[in-house]
Amino acid sequence: MKGFLYFFLFFNIAVATVSCTSQAEKTNELNHRKRLTSAGDFHFRKLAPAEEHYYAQATKDYYDSHLGKTGFNGAILLAKNGQIVFEDYRGVADFKKLTPVTSNTPFHLASISKTFTGMEVLKLWEQGRLSLNDSLQQYFPQFPYHGINIRMLLDHRSGLPNYLYFMDSVWDKKKKATNEDVLNFMIAHQPKADAPPNRVYHYCNTNFVLLALIIEKVTHQPFPQFMKDSVFTPLGMNNTFVFSIQDTLSYVPTYAGSRPYPMDHLDCTYGDKNVYSTVRDLLQWDKALYQHTFVTKTALDSAFLPRSNERKSMHNYGLGWHLYFNNGDTLVYHNGKWHGSNTVFTRFMQDTATIIVLGNKLNRAIYQSKDMGVIFTGHKDTAELE
Repeated sequence: MKGFLYFFLFFNIAVATVSCTSQAEKTNELNHRKRLTSAGDFHFRKLAPAEEHYYAQATKDYYDSHLGKTGFNGAILLAKNGQIVFEDYRGVADFKKLTPVTSNTPFHLASISKTFTGMEVLKLWEQGRLSLNDSLQQYFPQFPYHGINIRMLLDHRSGLPNYLYFMDSVWDKKKKATNEDVLNFMIAHQPKADAPPNRVYHYCNTNFVLLALIIEKVTHQPFPQFMKDSVFTPLGMNNTFVFSIQDTLSYVPTYAGSRPYPMDHLDCTYGDKNVYSTVRDLLQWDKALYQHTFVTKTALDSAFLPRSNERKSMHNYGLGWHLYFNNGDTLVYHNGKWHGSNTVFTRFMQDTATIIVLGNKLNRAIYQSKDMGVIFTGHKDTAELE
């Protein structure tokens, strides 16, 4: 009982704090938006032939002696200064049809999908179509969790429970849940929050399911179509799409060994996952972020500002991105895991280098591929990234 009273007290303090400061924050945000810098202020330096050869050979040697020996099934690409220095495609894309993996094979990105959702929210903020201080009740009037704003969804400080767990309680597993189903379930059943709003960092997929719904509310378009029109097509990401419940007949399972993962009741929610893409398309995404052609440098810098500061650590989280600070290097990254999908998207900011690995057959060694960052940075501490 005492624990409940403490939780209730902290929860109401958080609600009051958000309410009292929201107007000042909105004013500061408006002033901040007016100072946003223009795009096109970044230029890649072209690699000299000797540099390109060095990176290509060093990467190949590392890959052949490590990930390449683990039964890797998927695609890998490393880039330096926006140039591809190494790429490889191994195994099959569809295990039933035995079609080979190629540069055009889209893979389920799992949680790397959050980077697209987060950056789209920031773009809508730049355009003045939403505020990061907007409460969730502005979009979902019946939402029973108060004191939470959009920013807290982006930086995983909402305290909301993870739908991947609470939807297992009374949901009919024969029915595939949509984002609206998750929202309505929370309204009807009010699963217990994990923490009061803005008290702690707590990674939670529910946050990005709700962000996708907010994008739909603001744009008056289905999330998959809007992301295609706003992100993928303009950036030339021709093999990238958002999988939804309308696509179930074309579902291609991923694997653990020889066992396929059949579709389950949580396979059709998006925002937190379900972007499918290729390593080359993700390089286009990477370039757009460096060159500030999707969101401005100021907006991007705010996404890379550490916000989970309760415990001092080299690890942190910004707005839709994991952060890692080590020996003067800033690593901005996101991994993914869903069924048999293991994915890595790591950006070495000071070295303008990027590692992208996408697999569709369960292989935890994929996460160790970030060790190849030593080729660009001279450090070998990236194995600590989770």
